[in-house]
Parts: sequence; structure tokens; C-alpha cells
Amino acid sequence: MKNITIILTLLLLSFSLKAQDEHGLGTGKHVPSVTLKDIEGKQVNTADLGFDGPVVISFWATWCSPCKRELNTINDLYIDWQDETGVNLVAVSIDDERTKNAVPMYVNGKGWEYLVLMDPNGDFKRAMGVNNVPHTFLLDKEGNIVYSHNNYAPGDEEVLYEKILKLSEQ
Repeated sequence: MKNITIILTLLLLSFSLKAQDEHGLGTGKHVPSVTLKDIEGKQVNTADLGFDGPVVISFWATWCSPCKRELNTINDLYIDWQDETGVNLVAVSIDDERTKNAVPMYVNGKGWEYLVLMDPNGDFKRAMGVNNVPHTFLLDKEGNIVYSHNNYAPGDEEVLYEKILKLSEQ
């Protein structure tokens, strides 16, 4: 009986946190400072991305089908999103030493117009508390994490866009 009570408590807590997260109440956290490289080898500090509007950070990997579906879907909408909201997207690849060479080929083949960073050691992934991919964060212009979503299903990009719209109106 005690185990059931513990399980139910954890389940309720999990649903409560998920509901807060999905309603965009935010975490109040700032993006940690980690130095990564873009696909051309240039160093980028994650705490100083230098964007004026909302920022979407999406953790992904070349071996992750839902990740690629999400980022390819967003890519089709990205130019319109930028025109309407000023949003910028940063795709953070967690491909390791064995698979990281496939990242530039994939990105260039798909024609992604957003910043792609490499996190082969998982330093930024750990600092952001990412356990699995895809994991998407929305930041306000001050760098506060205001929305977080894990996994991908068709239509999730619409929810993300609504959150971006609300931020851009502030």
C-alpha cells in the first residue's frame, strides 16, 4: 500500500510539472554558459547567442527520427516565423564522435537556415537537463527559459509557434 501511495504521489507531481511546462509558465532558468562549435568550427558561447527576439533551442541527433521530423517541419515554416516574430532557432546536435561527421552533410542537404551547434561531449545537454531528444526550449529576449517540450508529434510546432507569438507581442 505504501508503494502505491508513493507511486501515485510521484505521478501527480509529474503531471503537475508537465501541465506547468505545457502551459508555458516557464522555469525561470537562464541558459548556461557553454562553449560549443558550429558546423564550420567557429566557437559559440551558448549564454551569448546575440539574438534580439525569442530563441528556440532544439536538441537533436542525426540518428533520431522524431528530431529530424520536428526540425524539418519547422524549417518549412521558419522564414515565415522569423518575418512575423523575429524568432531565431538554434539546433544543438548531440551526435557523438562516431556520428558527428554526418551532421554537416544532413544540415546542408536539408538546407536548414538556422544556427547548428555541435555538443559531442554532451556538456550543454547536461547543463540544460536534457535526458532525451528531441527536447525543445523557448527563450525570451533576456535568455530566460519560458517553455520546454520533450519529444515530437505532428502539431507540436503549432503549439511552439503560439508560444513564440505570445513572446513576440510582449
